[in-house]
Amino acid sequence: MSASSGNCLYCEKMLHGRTDKKFCNDHCRNEFHNRQNSCSNNYMRIINFRLRRNRRILSALLSAKHTTRIGIEQMHDNGFAFDYFTHMITNEKGITCFFCYEYGYLKHGGQVIIIREKKNH
Repeated sequence: MSASSGNCLYCEKMLHGRTDKKFCNDHCRNEFHNRQNSCSNNYMRIINFRLRRNRRILSALLSAKHTTRIGIEQMHDNGFAFDYFTHMITNEKGITCFFCYEYGYLKHGGQVIIIREKKNH
């Protein structure tokens, strides 16, 4: 005969078996943890989606070139979100380059200069 160990934390059914058991099955365990993490996971999912979209836009606009100039309005028209970038680097002249992964861009007046970062591996 199995000992009762309380109720499932997800579905609240009576648990049977080990006294430290928290869930009646894997489904309940997974659903419980998914629900607990859904807010932070959803926030991260939205941010990552925007970063990936920005990267795709930069990649498409740069195509096979190493450097290109493009208007900020065209960037907006393509759906680029300037508030989302992975990192930024300020050079010795005080000019800040914003990056979406390996693609960087400089804001310069009404123009954006897009450059591709060379990876050092």
